[in-house]
Amino acid sequence: MTSFALKIVAIISMFCDHFGDALIGHFSFFNLIGRIAFPIFAFQISEGYSHTKNLKKYLLRLGIFAVISQIPFSLFSYKYLGASPLSLNVFFTLFIGLLAIHLWNELSNKRDGVFVRNFEQKGHTYSSTFYLSIILRIVVVILLAYLANVLNTDYGFWGVIVIFAFYFFKDKKAVMLTSFVILCIIRYGLDIINYGFNYAYVLLCIFTAIAAIFIGLYNGKQGKKIKYLLYFFYPVHLLLLYFIF
Repeated sequence: MTSFALKIVAIISMFCDHFGDALIGHFSFFNLIGRIAFPIFAFQISEGYSHTKNLKKYLLRLGIFAVISQIPFSLFSYKYLGASPLSLNVFFTLFIGLLAIHLWNELSNKRDGVFVRNFEQKGHTYSSTFYLSIILRIVVVILLAYLANVLNTDYGFWGVIVIFAFYFFKDKKAVMLTSFVILCIIRYGLDIINYGFNYAYVLLCIFTAIAAIFIGLYNGKQGKKIKYLLYFFYPVHLLLLYFIF
């Protein structure tokens, strides 16, 4: 499955989610299908970081469309979901997630790889510099994820951590997908702890985790090049649904 095919799956899933909100107005099967979308978008961000030729333009593009999409998102979410107009759309989450990945690498100790190889091949131990580098980077990622929560972005803290996890484990697909499923269980498990058991949380967890199947089928190829398909589709379809329903 190419990157383009993944985007199409995510876009269809996202549309079903928002269509269900507009047409039915309460939790439905459309919303379950919609859980597949964000994990794919999160994975695409991690892949985009690895393949982009210009990170600054990538961040700028996400930032611009976050601003462009905010009014359509606020109108839609307030009308159909009763959400606060101050909630921020998913592009802000993707932006923060991409920034977390970037800062993780920027703050890395250039000798990290050497320490790891020496430890494995020659029995050398890690230095305090290595540990301090790791701790600093973990703190930065957590703070950025917390920032997403403070700003009330779509998917918030969990969304940023998912984006980062996809990148962190990118070289080990089985571990990457397993960590994602664990994050799904943690997210909806906390909902059950906080709000009480409800089968809806179980179904939401299952359908969110289903995204791992599509991501697992990804073959590393780009496919058709339609860079701005998602960027424009997101605000446009929200506006159309807002005015039609």
